[in-house]
Parts: sequence; C-alpha cells; structure tokens
Amino acid sequence: MFEERSLSDRVGAVREAYTPDLQVYETAGDFETLPPAQAEDLGLLVDAFDPVSYPDDWVPPAGPEALRRYASTTFTIGMPGDGSVVWTRQTVPPVVLVTPRLEGSPAGFVDFLLAEAFVECSLDVPEHFLGFFEDGYRDLDAAVDLGPAGTYQIAAALFDGWVGLHTREEFSTWDESHPELSAEWCDAGRRLDGRVSGLSGAVARGETSFPDATELACSAIKHGLDLPKPFDALDTAAYRDHGAAFAVEWADRTFDALSGAERS
Repeated sequence: MFEERSLSDRVGAVREAYTPDLQVYETAGDFETLPPAQAEDLGLLVDAFDPVSYPDDWVPPAGPEALRRYASTTFTIGMPGDGSVVWTRQTVPPVVLVTPRLEGSPAGFVDFLLAEAFVECSLDVPEHFLGFFEDGYRDLDAAVDLGPAGTYQIAAALFDGWVGLHTREEFSTWDESHPELSAEWCDAGRRLDGRVSGLSGAVARGETSFPDATELACSAIKHGLDLPKPFDALDTAAYRDHGAAFAVEWADRTFDALSGAERS
C-alpha cells in the first residue's frame, strides 16, 4: 500500500529545513479518506500513532458522514478536498502521502505541492478545518445555510485561505534559499490571477457558485493576489490573527448581504 518516495534535491532541502523527521510515501491507490484498515498499516512504518478526535456536537446534525467519522476516535487520514498530497501529524514521525492522481503532472508542480505540505506540516495549524472552527462550525453552518455539502466546501476554503496567510510568509522568502520552488509558487499564482479578477462578476451572473468562488479566492490568498469584494476582507491581518471567529463573522455578513441583494 505504501512505498517510500524519493525526493528531488530541491524538495529534500525544504524537508530538511522545515520537517527533517517527516516521511514521504506513495500510495497504491487514490483516496479522499484513507480506509481505516489501510491507514493502520502505517503502523508498520512509523513509531507511533497520535490520533485526533473532536466532540460530536461540533458537527451539525445534518453534517456529512465523513466529517462525523473524522471527529470520532477512528484513525482518519485525508478528507474530501484535501487534494493529491496529504500530510498528517497523527503519526510519529509525521507523514506525507502522495496519491497516484499526480502521475503525469509536471515535476516542478509536484515538487511544489510536496514542499507546500512540508511547510504546512511544520506550522502550528490544525490538520483539518474542524480543528480550526471547533464548535464554531455549527455557527458557520447556520450563517451559510447552503446545506451540508455547501457548508463543507466553504469551510474547507476558508481554512485553506487562513493557512495560506501563514505559508505565503515562508514562500515569499524562497527567492534565494529555494529559487526553483519559488518560481513554481509564482507561476501557480499567475495561473490563478486571471480567474480571480473577474470572480465577483461571475458569481453575480450565476456563472460560478459562491462555494466555488470562495474556494478559488482562498486558494489565491497563499499567492498574495488582489481579491475582489467580498473576498478581499479575508486577505487581512485581522483574519490571520482572529481565525475562525473572523471567518464566521465574514460568512454571516456576506450571506446577509447576498440575501438582501436577492430580495431587492
């Protein structure tokens, strides 16, 4: 199920700088959430497990089953929306898992995703948005009122944006220490730029759903791109400092405004 992945010199340098004890493995199959039996197979490769769990009442009654399972004591790695490179600190040492979905992707892009995972894993940030919002997730659910899937997508996006406010401080210093990966970071930002600039109009015309727009805008935060309203409020020191409480307040105000616009 797991095979140790060899790293390029430039990615190895990032691991050494940020998470020197971290292990990187390729998985035999794709997954959103690694099946529990397979996740436990990691026990053959690591020194110990340190599973996370959260109170049941943090998840709304109609919350997705995957989120309820994640909150439980079941050892869970990976959740919908986590992408093709998944990191966890629930093992000792920490682990990054790379899925087969990345096969055929440009080597530079894959290297950046790995480096990004190393940086995120090294920071004092939760592993998933439930650990970020805590019991405030129910408040977000009430503010968004888009059903379980819509709330989940917006929560994941808001968390990604908040993490991006932390990681970009690191990426912006890589010009000299990790120049090739710095170039990949800049290139990823350029690819997003054109899509982000017209985001508000696309939502107003019904060409993009609000959850999809939030996801795109929050992905752009890690690259320091200019964001249109109402997403620009998320690219602020206030969001970085106040985190989940700020995100819930932003969602509450934003959806109140959207409802008012629909009524007028």
